[in-house]
Amino acid sequence: MDQTHLGRSGLSVSRLCLGTMNFGWKTAEEDSHAIMDRAHTEGVNFFDTANVYGFDAGKGRTEEVLGSWFAQGGGRRDRTVLATKVYGGMSDWPNDTFLSARNIVRACDASLGRLQTDWIDLYQFHHVDLETPWDEIWQACETLVAQGKVLYVGSSNHAGWQLAAGTEAARARHFTGLVSEQSVYNLLVRDIEQEVIPAAQHYGIGIIPWSPLQGGLLAGALAKGDGARRSDARTQQRLEEVRPQLQRYEDLCAGWGLAPADVGIAWLLGRPGVTAPIIGPRTVEQFEGSLAAVGVTLTGEQLAALDEVFPGKRPAPMQYAW
Repeated sequence: MDQTHLGRSGLSVSRLCLGTMNFGWKTAEEDSHAIMDRAHTEGVNFFDTANVYGFDAGKGRTEEVLGSWFAQGGGRRDRTVLATKVYGGMSDWPNDTFLSARNIVRACDASLGRLQTDWIDLYQFHHVDLETPWDEIWQACETLVAQGKVLYVGSSNHAGWQLAAGTEAARARHFTGLVSEQSVYNLLVRDIEQEVIPAAQHYGIGIIPWSPLQGGLLAGALAKGDGARRSDARTQQRLEEVRPQLQRYEDLCAGWGLAPADVGIAWLLGRPGVTAPIIGPRTVEQFEGSLAAVGVTLTGEQLAALDEVFPGKRPAPMQYAW
């Protein structure tokens, strides 16, 4: 597994990031541990989670599953670049959510306890908080970095101008600021090409795409008959909206002798500014299936064909101005 730097930082991470959102509720603890062990065997050292993950099993459950895996020892924690997030509400009390200095510091301590670790490699803002000034956010992060509880800071679901505002505010405080941004990015959803990616590249912020296969739509949904099995009405509606594109996509992949999921992830791996797409397996077999993508290199002709099916965005303002 190839490694790359996370944005402008000196931190080395694998080109695939293991997303753990299913762990502890859709994937049993023992099976989650097996996936993480296999990830290390394959050279995947970059793991992503969030304090709110756990859902039906309760918020925080996923972090607990990672913590019980780290507690097994064997160098598991030292070999892992651990990323978690803060923002979502962990209770009904008003200060247990968003990005106040109070919540950032207290949520970090709570995550450290569940994760059974002394430090978080990458602490990420799960969403933008327009009500909290950047100076307050950075004050809290500076405290955590000084205490050794956090090493790097990243964002998620932020707009390009928000990356710029946050970075400039950090610079004024002589603080490193953001080194990464998690955004939804895939062949079907290319909006961040207008503003987010240009801003990220300008400031040396690495892009970590989430939902690289758009909820499975780009994983051969038509050939697998997923449309008939999907119970979520909104997902079914989305599938029908993009069915013609998906059919052309799956036909192209079949003609190339490549799995649609491998093509979707390989395309992301070749995009400017992308550090590591997040793969979120529920089973070891699904994890193993994702590994093939790193061995796929798409030709210029193949990339042009994909652009015809899924038109991209030009950097702003060229996308919409003369």
